[in-house]
Amino acid sequence: MKFGVVVVVTACVAVLIVLWGYPLGFRARQTMPVGVLISLVVIQLLAHGMTAPLREMTAAARAMARGDYSRRVRATSRDEVGELAQAFNRMAADLAEVDRQRREFVANVSHELRTPISALRAVLENVADGVTPATPDVLESALDQTERLGRLVTQLLDLSRVEAGAAPLVLDELDVAAFIGDVAAEAAAGHPDAVFEADVAPGLRATADRDRLHQVVANLLDNAAKHGPAGRPVTVTARPGAGPGGLVIEVADEGPGIPPEERARVFERFSRGSASGRAGTPGGGTGLGLAIANWATELHGGDITVLDTAKGCRIRVVLPGPPR
Repeated sequence: MKFGVVVVVTACVAVLIVLWGYPLGFRARQTMPVGVLISLVVIQLLAHGMTAPLREMTAAARAMARGDYSRRVRATSRDEVGELAQAFNRMAADLAEVDRQRREFVANVSHELRTPISALRAVLENVADGVTPATPDVLESALDQTERLGRLVTQLLDLSRVEAGAAPLVLDELDVAAFIGDVAAEAAAGHPDAVFEADVAPGLRATADRDRLHQVVANLLDNAAKHGPAGRPVTVTARPGAGPGGLVIEVADEGPGIPPEERARVFERFSRGSASGRAGTPGGGTGLGLAIANWATELHGGDITVLDTAKGCRIRVVLPGPPR
């Protein structure tokens, strides 16, 4: 469209210059060069205005290469260049959000790593210096810190699988009661001050990937134990789903809950809610657990949501069962 306008304007300017020269006694061979020169100036001015967004995009792209994602391009037209400018701005906003998440993730992981490492170092230094005897309680404290580090490394490995998409499902028929019992026992070992209660329909069986479903339930129990008050129950219920082999799991705690305005992004990677964990830090973790649970649920073609509840937090996982 704009190219057509440039051609028409250029032709009109050249014709007008020629027609203007006849009454003044100038021949076409004299006025034509002037008309062409003026037409070139008009083309340059129009082209300069048309390509301004492209120059802005070039400058913004160079700024992004230096790490500045705040630059935006003015999108004043509705043609292809305007659409390109809008797409460029959306890309810049996405890159800025990814960079923000990356910075938060590095800060969160650094904090989570530093805390157990510092505690473990203090324990080992005291034992090595003879300040503290190597009693079973002291060694158990050191073991707790190494297990915390191990859980963090496991979450990071799971996240790498999410990024790579290298996690095919291996479906198997599960005894849900036994499965929930095993996962709850593992959670109780990691959270000795929490109380886990299971309510599973008798004889319930479901078809799912055992390892991926273990990630879902384990991360939900871990999240509930972190946010629930000590000594109060964390309840996990399991009921049959709508289809054959389907499953509905709910995990509930009596903690502060998840505010409605945060429920849409609580399953995003690196997202840590404003509710405090027991350690007093926002979210009480790295913000990976619920994201991994969401990923493993989606691999099954299922859905994970935060339910409305009068007290605490209740998260429901719905697995549809194997495709027919």
